[in-house]
Amino acid sequence: MAEGAVEAVVGNILSLLEREASLLGGVRHEFNKIKRELQSMRSFLGDADRRRHNNEGVNEWVVQVRDVSYDVEDIIDEFTYHMDSPPKRSGFRGFFLKTIHLPKKHQIATKLQEINNDIIAISERSKRYGFERIEEGGDSHEALGWVRNHGESSLFIEDDDLVGIEQESDLLLKWLTDEQPQRTVISVVGMGGSGKTTLVAKAYKSQIVKQHFDSYAWITVSQTYAIEDLFRRIIREQFEPNKEMVPMDLSSMYYRKLVETLVNFLQPKRYVIVLDDVWDINLWRKINVGFPNGTNGSRIMLTTRNKDIASFSFGVGSHVHHLKPLRQTEALTLFCKRALSSDPNRLCPPELEALARDLMGKCEGLPLAIVAIGGLMSTKDKTEYEWRKVYDTFNWELSNNPMLEVVKSILLLSYNDLPYHLKRCFLYYSIFPEDCILERGSSLDYGWQKETGKHCRMEIECRMHDLMRELALSTSEKENLCTIYAGRVAREGGKARRLSIHTSYANIQLGTNISQLRTLFVFINDMTELPSGFRLLRFLDLEGVPIDKVPDEVVDLFNLRYLNLRKTQVKELPKSLGRLRNLETLDISETKVESLPSGILKLQRLQHLITYRLGSVDELPTFDRIKGTQAPADVWKLKNLQVLCCIEANCDIVKQVGNMTQLTTIGITKVREGEVIELCASISRLRLLRRLGIKVSNEEECPRMDALSSPPPLLQTLHLFGKLEKVPLWFRSLQNLTQLYLSWSRLTEDPLSDIHTLPNLVKLELENAYDGRKLWFQAGFLKLKSLALANFPQLNDILIEKGVIPSLKVLHLYWCVELKTLPVGIEYLRNLQLLQLRSASKELKECMESGVDHPKVQHLPQIFF
Repeated sequence: MAEGAVEAVVGNILSLLEREASLLGGVRHEFNKIKRELQSMRSFLGDADRRRHNNEGVNEWVVQVRDVSYDVEDIIDEFTYHMDSPPKRSGFRGFFLKTIHLPKKHQIATKLQEINNDIIAISERSKRYGFERIEEGGDSHEALGWVRNHGESSLFIEDDDLVGIEQESDLLLKWLTDEQPQRTVISVVGMGGSGKTTLVAKAYKSQIVKQHFDSYAWITVSQTYAIEDLFRRIIREQFEPNKEMVPMDLSSMYYRKLVETLVNFLQPKRYVIVLDDVWDINLWRKINVGFPNGTNGSRIMLTTRNKDIASFSFGVGSHVHHLKPLRQTEALTLFCKRALSSDPNRLCPPELEALARDLMGKCEGLPLAIVAIGGLMSTKDKTEYEWRKVYDTFNWELSNNPMLEVVKSILLLSYNDLPYHLKRCFLYYSIFPEDCILERGSSLDYGWQKETGKHCRMEIECRMHDLMRELALSTSEKENLCTIYAGRVAREGGKARRLSIHTSYANIQLGTNISQLRTLFVFINDMTELPSGFRLLRFLDLEGVPIDKVPDEVVDLFNLRYLNLRKTQVKELPKSLGRLRNLETLDISETKVESLPSGILKLQRLQHLITYRLGSVDELPTFDRIKGTQAPADVWKLKNLQVLCCIEANCDIVKQVGNMTQLTTIGITKVREGEVIELCASISRLRLLRRLGIKVSNEEECPRMDALSSPPPLLQTLHLFGKLEKVPLWFRSLQNLTQLYLSWSRLTEDPLSDIHTLPNLVKLELENAYDGRKLWFQAGFLKLKSLALANFPQLNDILIEKGVIPSLKVLHLYWCVELKTLPVGIEYLRNLQLLQLRSASKELKECMESGVDHPKVQHLPQIFF
């Protein structure tokens, strides 16, 4: 995606102009010209992304912009490589040797002039071919019409062809016909192709609904709509079945008259209206005025891919149903109905059953995909060879087979609706192997931020749906975002900037232009050394690779900005680490590195230093499960550090950490009671701090945390690990706090009364934090969505008052062995989606298994032991 390449190059030019102004000489002027030309192109590239669908001219133009940006980046990196390389000798001789190894400035100037001419020609070409006059999206309007027709065809599917939605349909019928007199909105939410429209259509067509309501309308909204057109369609849908004359002037009616006509018609009636495929969260504000809110029991049903739309406060009664994927047996039944339609029994032959299950694994319970692939397989011979061929070439089939076009088109709608930077973030997922679990703080998180300057953070662990990943792979290849090595190079030649190695490293063949690589991901378990030729690499991710030593080649990667060694077996960092003077992020978390070398102090551009270690992990978490890493006493001199997590405390660090004024995150362990006051004084100087973690040296230490009288004003996440006499008074000033973790606090008084008023608290974890027998949620916690209570040795009673923690979605109860029953009041938590119990008492298990507590939790979608 060219806009990202241009953005990066412009940033690099600006950085070069600032850092090397005195050495650039006449070349500076050429760099400035290129910068201005690229900046003028940048605004058009965002538009081009929307206009390029099936437009080869725009596509070719974008490719040319991207490639010329890469050419500029190559020159910048070569130039800075030679400029910054330390001379072999000192004095005049050393300076002379350094100078003669520089590329001749006139040669650079000549090359830059050629590139600048290319850029101007590319820019002129866009004007000559009138790209600005190309309609947005090319044939996207035609595609949207096709998708609308496909959705409305759900109204004509026979019940015999439906699988696995009986219970969900009954639930919708219950909500549609209950005795609630007020108008109610029923939202069905799920990813594209999950069967939302089919489910709603089944309920909408039922005789129960036809007999219960006076009038009906089914409107497909989609991504582009005019509110007046929606009102006209609703009026036609309402008038015609009731044999009322559609107003003659309907097509020319203005907004107010349309609303007046619709309201007058609906006011005395009990109506049901379906708004299918809603993408715009503002739609309700625009259309709500046409739906009178009487006491006749009217209902509006909407389908959407966006959970924020489904959970929107409609100002009326509402229900939300999250559509679940089909279970494996249901998926196989639906597949066989389509793939074996000529067989009267529709039974899968035994020799094909394993392959059928593998194909269904690709679909992950997505009905649209199951039906489409079933249709495709119905055209194939019923042989293991033919079915295996489809499975092995699934990515190609999804991208090229017309019978799967419906799947690709509907999934692409979600992709095309993303903002530009999130499109790139989505494609970035293709870098990771199939079934890879991505966590907050992973290489996707930090790496994406370093590459683009934007956040692509995940609130929870996530794994991409197989079909969405296939879409990301095919689109990524088209955009030349990344070359995936999975036994063979996916794309030969070209100007690949990223390489992701997914399969065995032995005899790897990387193709051409490897010197142009800037990013390397490795996801294999047999790597002992890096491939050669990566001297300008910026980004190296070796997370989870089972190496016990940093490859020698790494310290020669002068251009390296990001180095991820997380979860490797590395025991120490090389003493020559300081040669990586451009390094900005170093992640050695969850390795065996116990101390940082003194050479790390040479990394003056370092911004993120992630060093926490994990102790032994037993069934019951121990106090020592999180450890810091020893750091040089002068680590505070790394003045550009923004993230430092976690290091072990010592006298110098405790005193001087307050000088690291750019810190936004710090974690510090092994803090002794006598150091707490000085540490608090240092922390109060860190006014940019957003995440703070403090752990004392042992579980008997009792730090005086009330010494922090002036906490950082922007603090969002706080983790205190150690004994507390009481909850510090300054907690009440944490107006921006969203996450709070108290571990091994062993408070003698219920801490909830001191934290329930925190206005923005979203996540609360209390682990061995309270020695009492009763926790009482009697007020507050209005925004809390996730609550974990773990390792409470005496807790036997949890009370939740009605109206408290109203937004809670996730509740974890771990190792609360004295808790014999579920929390009293859990039935009030109507937004709760997940209850997870671990090492629960025998009595609590029996209550759950026997069904005694079932009425309290029957509204929960997920309960796990």
